Amino acid sequence: MLPYNIVDWWDEIEERSARGIAAAVGRAVRDGSLAPGTRLPTVRAIARRLGVSPTTVSEAWRELARSGAIETRGRNGTLVRTPDPVQAPRRYRQVTGGRGAVDRDLSTGTPDPALLPDLAGAVARVADRWSATASYAEDPVDPGLAAALHARWPVAPEALTVTDGAMDALDRVLRELMAIGDRVLVEDPTFPPLLDLLEVLGARAVGVAVDPHGVRPDVLAEALDRHRPVAVVIQPRAQNPTGASLTARRAAELAAVIAGHDVWVVEDDHSGDIATAPPVTLARHLPHRTVTVLGFSKSHGPDLRIAAVGGAAGPVEAVATRRQLGPGWSSRLLQAALADMLTHPGTTDVVRTARDAYRDRRRRVVSALAERGIDVVAGDGINLWLPVADEQHALVAAAARGVAVAPGSPFRVAEDGTGGAHVRVTVATIEPLDEGLLDALVAAAAPPGRPGGA
Repeated sequence: MLPYNIVDWWDEIEERSARGIAAAVGRAVRDGSLAPGTRLPTVRAIARRLGVSPTTVSEAWRELARSGAIETRGRNGTLVRTPDPVQAPRRYRQVTGGRGAVDRDLSTGTPDPALLPDLAGAVARVADRWSATASYAEDPVDPGLAAALHARWPVAPEALTVTDGAMDALDRVLRELMAIGDRVLVEDPTFPPLLDLLEVLGARAVGVAVDPHGVRPDVLAEALDRHRPVAVVIQPRAQNPTGASLTARRAAELAAVIAGHDVWVVEDDHSGDIATAPPVTLARHLPHRTVTVLGFSKSHGPDLRIAAVGGAAGPVEAVATRRQLGPGWSSRLLQAALADMLTHPGTTDVVRTARDAYRDRRRRVVSALAERGIDVVAGDGINLWLPVADEQHALVAAAARGVAVAPGSPFRVAEDGTGGAHVRVTVATIEPLDEGLLDALVAAAAPPGRPGGA
């Protein structure tokens, strides 16, 4: 017989599959119906109650254990897991961890500070007409910024708000769309903090392969059928780390695949105006199921701490409402400064110059590597996804020549080495491209013991 606190909500579960059971228990853990430390009934007891096989319940338990919602303690049974006080972003720390003493750090994934527009100048321009917010009830989006965002949004959003950066936006959007135990499809490889975030939220990330035009439709179709996710997270331009960008045709193909499934689309357009590819969005085909995050850290400066969230009204309005119980709003002074930079001719010229500089630096590195027999897809944005024979050797070989690059494994969803070894090279600050730096990249790519290797 099941304890009352499980019976209360268990009989309402309509989908009595492994996924449905996992999602139900996950929601109960999340909303506190099942408190940390609660001992769960045996697999057979639950199977009898629900009229399913013990195998189905065992599969659900495995999903919940992988997400961190429950833990098995042998003879002591299965318990609702007590959350760790602090769950470190382990993948991100692998990318940003200490590099030692190096002359050139190409591991950061950040823009060249010399190519960023003048934030202080923008603040000075808007200061005279800006006044401190007097009411907590004001719209969270500065009217001037709202107008600038609507003018540049690829498809008119049903709702629009702002958050404190792109990762803050992804965190808040995904919290509205998923529950513990849910599956979320992500690009493989993808941005490590996204994988850390999904782990903290208790979701299971499922990787889908990408090519130079983004997520492959055939792989996406298979993953949707097999895993039945609640959301698909994609980077439509300058994908980090591969530099892939969606074409309009690929976006239409992906939308056609997604249309037959009950799933949300979350777009992380983090590169913005420094991407050479035009803005492409699945919202053109799936407006009621797409949420787009526009980031400005790489194009206009990390200190702005502003990202725009727009698209389907339900999730976007939920994010805005939830923020009222926390930060309330993002600084309207910085919002006004961003609105100024998005429209000021001098600033738009600076951003355009940065875009062209990143493109040229990327192409020079790719061309120089090609001359030395190393083929790399040029892609878009500020990074290169460099194939190497062995990741650890690549890190050591580059560091021995005074250059730091980022390990590729934290970007991979599967941690079994599939997909080949890579390192991520941030080309944003490669100016000039000297022989020493190029030798370090060649040494990183070369197998151990080969010419150019360590």
